[in-house]
Amino acid sequence: MKIASYNVNGIRAAVKKGFLEWLEASNADVVCLQETKAQEDQIPILDFAALGYKTYAFSAKKKGYSGVAILSKIEADKVVKGIGIEKYDNEGRFIRADFGPLSIVSVYHPSGSSGDLRQDFKMQWLDDFQQYVLQLIKERPELVISGDYNICHEAIDIHDPKRNAKSSGFLPEEREWMSTFLNKGFVDTFRYLNTEPNHYSWWSYRANARANNKGWRIDYHMISKNLLPRLKAAYIQPDTYQSDHCPIFVELDS
Repeated sequence: MKIASYNVNGIRAAVKKGFLEWLEASNADVVCLQETKAQEDQIPILDFAALGYKTYAFSAKKKGYSGVAILSKIEADKVVKGIGIEKYDNEGRFIRADFGPLSIVSVYHPSGSSGDLRQDFKMQWLDDFQQYVLQLIKERPELVISGDYNICHEAIDIHDPKRNAKSSGFLPEEREWMSTFLNKGFVDTFRYLNTEPNHYSWWSYRANARANNKGWRIDYHMISKNLLPRLKAAYIQPDTYQSDHCPIFVELDS
């Protein structure tokens, strides 16, 4: 099973930049999207259907903001939208699809870069999200949690760790949260298989950052540890340009 995750920074804008062509070429079984920035009736589900994908979407109440979706060539047995906490679910940050015993989540963690209020919101979300997932894994032990975590875990995951030491997304408390989350029974699939530096999934639009590969690795496929024997590959596709992020992939034995 090939699973992709992609923060598209607006699905309608991404489609105009070649997203459908990318989707067809990707040959992914499941695609987790973040930051769709569209209401459910604005998502081009007929275009996705023409390529063989069913669309499961969860949009923010606010138009043109946030939103997650799962595109799948396999029909889901069950789809769950949100984590049951209104202030988060109003922002459309979590959707889960079950395929037999396997559950796949598309998640969009908040950014705290706009100021202290949103950073506080992010830290509270991280705690509540972790509690939710630790309950969920008791019911659905085979978990893939894919998406934009808005956190670089280690210095290797960011182009300039010293200058960004006080930047949202690389704060000590965020990195500590990530370590704790992984220690609760999850695996960062890319870093498990790849120990080389200079692999990123997001680049600022400023200062020619992408051309110079001055990026951040903030997008992840996390899997429950019991799926490790099925992990075949995990990789990043940096030469895809529909967004300021790029797609990431994980492959599991079916």
